Amino acid sequence: MNISDLKRLWKGFWQIADPKIWIASTIPMAVGGALAFTTLGSFSWPWFLIGAAAIYLLEIGKNAINEYIDYLSGVDRFVSPDKRTPFSGGKKTIIDGKLSLKENLVIGIITTGSGCLLGFYVVLARDFNVFWFGLAGVFFALFYSLPPFKFAYRGLGELVVGLTFGPLITTGTYLVQTHSISPEVVIASFPLGFIIANVLWINQYPDYEADLKGGKMNGVVRLGKERAVNVYAFLFGLAYISLLVLCIFTLNLFWLLPLVSLPLALRAVIVARRHFNDIPRLIEANVKTIQIYQLTGLTMVTAALLPLLFH
Repeated sequence: MNISDLKRLWKGFWQIADPKIWIASTIPMAVGGALAFTTLGSFSWPWFLIGAAAIYLLEIGKNAINEYIDYLSGVDRFVSPDKRTPFSGGKKTIIDGKLSLKENLVIGIITTGSGCLLGFYVVLARDFNVFWFGLAGVFFALFYSLPPFKFAYRGLGELVVGLTFGPLITTGTYLVQTHSISPEVVIASFPLGFIIANVLWINQYPDYEADLKGGKMNGVVRLGKERAVNVYAFLFGLAYISLLVLCIFTLNLFWLLPLVSLPLALRAVIVARRHFNDIPRLIEANVKTIQIYQLTGLTMVTAALLPLLFH
């Protein structure tokens, strides 16, 4: 293997790893960690970082395997030039010639295996109950695209993403720190799950025709673009209702802070209703949904930590 091949592989690896989207898993880890710190008054950075590394590796593995399957099924190849956006067509490593099919598969196997090894270390050295969270995470990562389950191809990908980046990561992070799970952290995980599922939901619009042609029967394909906007609005509603429930359950008014993102959500839904067939204009809704997730994460971390100032 020559220098140019090594450079290509290196660039291809980081393209499939896509560190900028690690914010999806960093936010629930941060919320779970902040709640753990409020509970214990202390925080173990080494265990947090080991857990984060395991999650990032599994995320890379899921990306690589999904890229492999989506190329084989044709959904990445069927995206027409006018529908290509930063939110469509997967990571584009094969389309761009950065990685081969086999190289994506090998990266998926190595990173998933490495994530599992780190997870086993946490289980054995920290808390055995983490095993069940890790097992669910690996199961969802592998079978998001792979048969026999192929969740993303059977209309269950949104549910898998919501469960993984909501309850699994948030409560799993809390468990690693505290050796327990509280009702507060469970309820706090749901707004994050609903909103990250919505990120995936709106990002399926640019790929609609390609997914339909390739047999990727996700929620938007099954419902159609116009009706799917109702689900998009509904998921935002569930997220904000979850925050109200959390506020009432904990008697902590700081949990209302994430409601500052409500105007962004209303605008995103309006854009989606008007432009579900106009991908260039729909991009505003894609961007705003990501911003809502980021803002919700930041304000939830703040809400979790602020009570410490009043004790």
